[in-house]
Amino acid sequence: MSPAPRYLIKVLLYKIEPLIWRRFSIPVDATFKDLHTAVQQAMGWKDKHWHEFRHGKGKLLLDVIGPNHEEVEKGENFQEESKVSIKQFVGRRRFPLRFLYRYDFKEDWVHEIAIEKKVDLEEESDLPILLEGERACPPEDCGGTFGYLAALNGDLMWLEDSYDPAHFDPKEVKFGKRRRRKK
Repeated sequence: MSPAPRYLIKVLLYKIEPLIWRRFSIPVDATFKDLHTAVQQAMGWKDKHWHEFRHGKGKLLLDVIGPNHEEVEKGENFQEESKVSIKQFVGRRRFPLRFLYRYDFKEDWVHEIAIEKKVDLEEESDLPILLEGERACPPEDCGGTFGYLAALNGDLMWLEDSYDPAHFDPKEVKFGKRRRRKK
């Protein structure tokens, strides 16, 4: 079996301490739609809301890659996520490449994604491969960062007793194709 080229991806959820993060590899020919699905599954989100990837120069990340839907702000440099591969995006740029992934525009979960490097793995798979991570992802629809942190501090009482913010087991993450479930 010949080594398969993949990108090493790190995802970090903003504004929460201690850090919630995941690292996985993904095939170089994966699209941004595939990357979206991988982030959803790695973080434990349920893909119930719209999302976008933002990149560009400086602090004004005006270039958007995302689904072609009215909820996603297009701007001048919009690209449809199923038509852009990660390999095309990387091009001749140097690693690491950083950009933002926004999920659930109402609660505004912001993730930093870093394409750390290109690697060759002996394991052949069309799916992402989770390598490591820490801490449980906040539950879906919990009120964003503010609601989540308030619940952890005991100010809001919506957290289920079974939720453990420190628990994350990489073996529990199962990557696969997932159909979009929108409201």
